[in-house]
Amino acid sequence: MKFSLEWLKYFLDTEASAAEISAKLNAIGIEVEAIEDPAERFAGFRVAHVLTAAPHPDADKLQVLSVDTGEGDPLQVVCGAPNARAGMKGVLGLPGAVVPVNGMELRKSAIRGVESNGMMCSVRELELGDDHDGIIELPADAPVGMAFAEYNAASPVFDVAITPNRPDCMGVEGIARDLAAAGIGVFKPVRAEPVAGTFPCPVEIRTDDPEGCPAFYGRVIRGVSNGASPDWMQRRLRAAGQRPISALVDITNYLMLAFGRPAHAYDLAKLNGAVVARRAQAGEQVLALNEKTYTLDDSMTVIADDNGVHDIAGIMGGEHSGCSDSTTDVLLEIAYFDPERIGVTGRKLGLSSDACTRFERGVDPAFLDGGLDLLTSLILKICGGEASEVVRAGSPPSEPTVVAYDPALAAKLGGVDIVADEQRRILESLDFVVDDSWQVTAPLRRHDIEGAADIVEEVVRIHGLDKVASVALPQTDGVARPTATPEQLRERKVRRAAAARGLSEAITWSFLPEADADHFADGNGGLWVLENPISEDMKAMRPSLIPGLLAAAKRNADRGADATRLFELGRRYFRGDAGASDERATMGIVLAGDKVSRGWATGKAAPFDAYDAKAEAIALLEAAGAPVGNLQVMGEAGPQFHPGQSGTLRLGPKNVLARFGALHPTTLEAFDIEGPVMAVELFLDAIPAPKNPGFARAAYAPPALQAVTRDFAFLVDASLPAGDLVRAVKGADKANIVSARVFDVFAGQGVPDGKKSVAVEVVLQPTAKSFTDEEIKAIADKIVTSAAKQGAELRA
Repeated sequence: MKFSLEWLKYFLDTEASAAEISAKLNAIGIEVEAIEDPAERFAGFRVAHVLTAAPHPDADKLQVLSVDTGEGDPLQVVCGAPNARAGMKGVLGLPGAVVPVNGMELRKSAIRGVESNGMMCSVRELELGDDHDGIIELPADAPVGMAFAEYNAASPVFDVAITPNRPDCMGVEGIARDLAAAGIGVFKPVRAEPVAGTFPCPVEIRTDDPEGCPAFYGRVIRGVSNGASPDWMQRRLRAAGQRPISALVDITNYLMLAFGRPAHAYDLAKLNGAVVARRAQAGEQVLALNEKTYTLDDSMTVIADDNGVHDIAGIMGGEHSGCSDSTTDVLLEIAYFDPERIGVTGRKLGLSSDACTRFERGVDPAFLDGGLDLLTSLILKICGGEASEVVRAGSPPSEPTVVAYDPALAAKLGGVDIVADEQRRILESLDFVVDDSWQVTAPLRRHDIEGAADIVEEVVRIHGLDKVASVALPQTDGVARPTATPEQLRERKVRRAAAARGLSEAITWSFLPEADADHFADGNGGLWVLENPISEDMKAMRPSLIPGLLAAAKRNADRGADATRLFELGRRYFRGDAGASDERATMGIVLAGDKVSRGWATGKAAPFDAYDAKAEAIALLEAAGAPVGNLQVMGEAGPQFHPGQSGTLRLGPKNVLARFGALHPTTLEAFDIEGPVMAVELFLDAIPAPKNPGFARAAYAPPALQAVTRDFAFLVDASLPAGDLVRAVKGADKANIVSARVFDVFAGQGVPDGKKSVAVEVVLQPTAKSFTDEEIKAIADKIVTSAAKQGAELRA
């Protein structure tokens, strides 16, 4: 929400600076997100007097002006505005000034061979409106040489964030009230005298939906003249980020932004019959002011007449009944709508507006008559006309919240001791009523007050949250016992191991676009889809960590990153048995781009491949405590992976600990990322718990005797996984064989078709005594026999 210091001072008598006001707003819980000073924006722009205007010698549509800036000799300025003429006063941008509309810095330059020392500015160039037909014309009494920011009464603009529980601060008046209570000036409430109608209201007004619209007030003003709103109103609206449209529209916007009270003005000539607040009929449509057509259902409240719907109640008016320049008679509507109904309707339609933001949080139900009086007074003053009597249909909530309060609670709950008289002053300055027995009655606009704790919050925040003393939590003597669970310890180890291997940790959203989530769902009982997501891009809870990492890798690639090595530890979510919620600890890894950069020693850049993904998976599973020596490499990594360049790591046929490999081209296309891209998912929840979970581990005892290494080359079928052969070799003599690994694979000359040569290095470790040749030969025979069971033949 934005407002200017000038507007704030309309409700608050204060000499405080913008910086002091900002500090106090933050202190009382109204966060200031930014302060914009228009004086800085208009630096270098002055009120100037055009002394002479002559045609440009080489351009028919340009003029050469002699301009008095109030300092020194007149300046020569080339101008193309049709209204530029001698004797007028306007706004001159001097060299060095920056034009607000486009950020262009003005310089002394030659235009068609004639020197120009600045620019005479239009309304649009200074972002004061949309008019660009000519330069700004100031009144004859405008002081020449005055800074335009000073002449225009430019005032600092605050941009504040209002929490949902404070709808009373969704208007400048409410913010002024809080500041006055906190000691920044004196509050100046603004109220209009009731306007007596001079004729009966010619329109029937009623509410047929008392649940959605408990109160609906209105009156007619005839004989209005809908021109431009006054400069002071336009200035305040622009400061709030609103574009002035016309007097009637601007007045309703002004009421909303100044007092937090949305209202609406209808062109009476466009209405037919009674104006009614009712439930929409299923399938009814309305063309809203944003020029979009919305289809309604019977849970929504609308304002309609005999012709149909004119207004999505409390959210947005209709296009065909709005006021225009030709409007002469208006119907003013001010109502109280059920906040929950407004919120649900806005979410269903995907429609939000300033009015919706206020109504769904709850406006002041006691300000219907006061708001209508202010609206009427402003219209009569600015647009003229004659007002009818007020019609009141229904009644707003009128039962205030009464809380039994004890002043001692400020110290007990708030941590600061405040004398009772000061607490009473604070509450009464916020319009709470406090009787002698400390029964506190909250104003109707304070929907957030429910109990004594809320009263403490009001007192403490106005008194000063900075005055609450910091108190350390009690600490028991001795050494704290470990509290981390085995799962947490495992995640710490895996995180450190991943970082040590050169991977960068990413933290992505737990929510995904539904299409991305569905791509990785794998039929795990279906997706968890939010009914009320923040946005369509955060609609489904992630069934995998890979989509979020792919999005991060794509962002890196789009910004020129040659390589991406990312990992994330988190949870994946899916529906379990019978639709129950299920979440699993998971680690995701994405490797994209160049594994090895191009260089004089390396030659061309080399991308990551499936073996890199497999290596990461095995190394991190080992760090997590998985028995990697017993892992089996199998296929079926999932449809998201390339079937010939991926696999799974399992303990037995069903317990999948990880999947790895190159992502399928269709997956890369779905996520709009160029390949190849490798991915890994470690299912940490599938890692079996250690059989001996004690903290201590056996001391390292290196073998006393030297190990023996033997190499074997086997001819095997080309389709045989090398891991199966290695597993068979290691199992040939578990007592003496401590490791086996593939160090060469060859297919070609000398190897029969359909075969490959796999060379395996086997390490034998003697224990009590060194091996004899006969013992080594016996072990070798066992290895060859075990390998033969896999169809392997010792190569000659």
